[in-house]
Amino acid sequence: MNIYEKNLDKNAANFQSLSPLSFIERSARTYPDKESVVHGNRRYTWKETFARAKKLASALTKRGIQKGDTVAVMLSNTPEMYECHFGVPVTGAVLNALNYRLDAENIAFILNHGEAKFLITDTEFSPMVKDALGQIGRDDITVIDVDDDQAETRGDKLGEKDYEALLEEGDEDFPWVLPNDEWDAISLNYTSGTTGNPKGVVYHHRGAYLNAISNVVGWNMGHHPRYLWTLPMFHCNGWCFPWTLAANAGTSLCLRRVSAENIYKAISEEKATHFCGAPIVLNFVINATEDEIKPFDHKVEVMVAAAPPPASTLENMQKAGFNVTHVYGLTETYGPAVQCAWHPEWDELSIEQQTLKKGRQGVPYHVLQGLDIIDPETMEPVPADGETMGETMFQGNIVMKGYLKNPDATDDAFKGGWFHSGDLGVMQPDLYIKLKDRSKDIIISGGENISSIEVEDTLNKHDAVFAAAVVAKSDDKWGETPCAFIELKPGTEGSVTEDEMIKFCRDNLAHYKCPRNVVFAELPKTSTGKIQKFKLREVAEDL
Repeated sequence: MNIYEKNLDKNAANFQSLSPLSFIERSARTYPDKESVVHGNRRYTWKETFARAKKLASALTKRGIQKGDTVAVMLSNTPEMYECHFGVPVTGAVLNALNYRLDAENIAFILNHGEAKFLITDTEFSPMVKDALGQIGRDDITVIDVDDDQAETRGDKLGEKDYEALLEEGDEDFPWVLPNDEWDAISLNYTSGTTGNPKGVVYHHRGAYLNAISNVVGWNMGHHPRYLWTLPMFHCNGWCFPWTLAANAGTSLCLRRVSAENIYKAISEEKATHFCGAPIVLNFVINATEDEIKPFDHKVEVMVAAAPPPASTLENMQKAGFNVTHVYGLTETYGPAVQCAWHPEWDELSIEQQTLKKGRQGVPYHVLQGLDIIDPETMEPVPADGETMGETMFQGNIVMKGYLKNPDATDDAFKGGWFHSGDLGVMQPDLYIKLKDRSKDIIISGGENISSIEVEDTLNKHDAVFAAAVVAKSDDKWGETPCAFIELKPGTEGSVTEDEMIKFCRDNLAHYKCPRNVVFAELPKTSTGKIQKFKLREVAEDL
């Protein structure tokens, strides 16, 4: 034992587990009267949001929710969703924010797999939630409704009472106690099921804390930004931005429906300074009509991820006065973990050259320890030549705890001491990474992951289909869309049309997963019968 290991132990005075739950307590203390959340006519201060989060935590605790329980929420970007990011985990429970774009079968699987004991759900999603609850085979989930007057449609109430009545059960003096162990789970997020059922990705308090801080530093957000929620809070917990906005005492400008009109209105009237999203959100902005565009005289920062945005999109955003930052990550890395960090000297480049720079995924977030392009067979880094392909791999505190109740998948993902992303890319000479392909054939459309296997399985259920293959097709609006190639059974040629096949998919899948294009042809195969998807991608791009 050396001299620095003697009588210098951790204690209550010098050590506290890291948790983003500490941020809201500080903002409520330091900026109690600053706006925290804006939604229609509802405006809350940090003092009020903190009080509501404590009342939620108190009410859940009185209902028996405790450490290790799962509280699921099927909510839009509303104050209730924001409050749940604090009020749920401070009880020791784990927040499971559900993707409201999924179908009832997937939601039922997630509720059962995550063993949810409590469900807070928006009435807009009642038809699907009701269907899911009917499939889970148990009636021990407490259901609470959120009936939001900003919703376009308001369905039946499914719960025993509404959210505001639940808060009335709670005490705003509930003790705000942080976890003893920063490794404790804070949230559960499900992948889109690229191979079989969705996998439950578990985040810990330490990772959520660090990525929330890294969002501030990496994006130069400063204090009191006005953040527009164009990104769903269910998506990797809104890329950790609910906790980020508590760290820098920002204002959440809620947005239920993402459109060019609503985005420009929020920028002009509410002075939104930041927003995030997939390339489709950028396309809303650059394709806005004259009637939708509203004037603004301040700088607006945009963070884009998911499918790499088309060069034309980045260029048009810059011309429209928006500064775009390109990031990359996965559900398993708390959302963004890689950033195309900008060099001031690049401002002197032409817009075309700047666009090429911004199109790269980039370098590690400040709190990501390891990022490399590695040969998955040898586990050796590939040369930084911009040409040699390898798999993108991660190490560090913003890599998930693992997959819930799936040790085999967890072990496989962490093989060799790195998280294997499944994304193929190159390392450029300046040590910025650039993705080239996705080894799992994931299609990223409007920021949502779509499993080609799931779509193929649906197509193969059609009586006339002999074989099906689905690949990504570039799309200026959505980033990518599914393109289906179908080989029909002998004797059925001409019996089914493209429109009929798309309708068949829409009857059996969540609509965003359905192909936009269907090509009937014999599928190219190897000598062993494996479909050659690389050839189909070339055809899809030429359509």
